[in-house]
Amino acid sequence: MPHVSVKMWPGRTEEQKRALADRIVSAVRETLGASDNSITVSIEEIEPSAWPKAVYKPEIVDKADKLYKKPGYGYSKEELEG
Repeated sequence: MPHVSVKMWPGRTEEQKRALADRIVSAVRETLGASDNSITVSIEEIEPSAWPKAVYKPEIVDKADKLYKKPGYGYSKEELEG
C-alpha cells in the first residue's frame, strides 16, 4: 500500500500535477510490483515563505535518516526558527 506525498511550491498546472502523479504511479508499480489499486499519491502546494518551517525542518532536517535523495539547498537557523 504505497502512499507518496509530494509537497511543492505553487505554480504548476493541474495537467502537470496529474502527469506527475501518473508517472509516480508507474514508477511505484514497476519498481515495487504494486497494483494501481494500492497506490495513492497526494500533492500539496506550500508557499515558498512557509517552506522552511512547514517542510524543510520537519520533513527534511528532522527525518534526514529517511531521505533517499537529499536536497542541494539549505536554510539558516533563523529561517527555520523565525
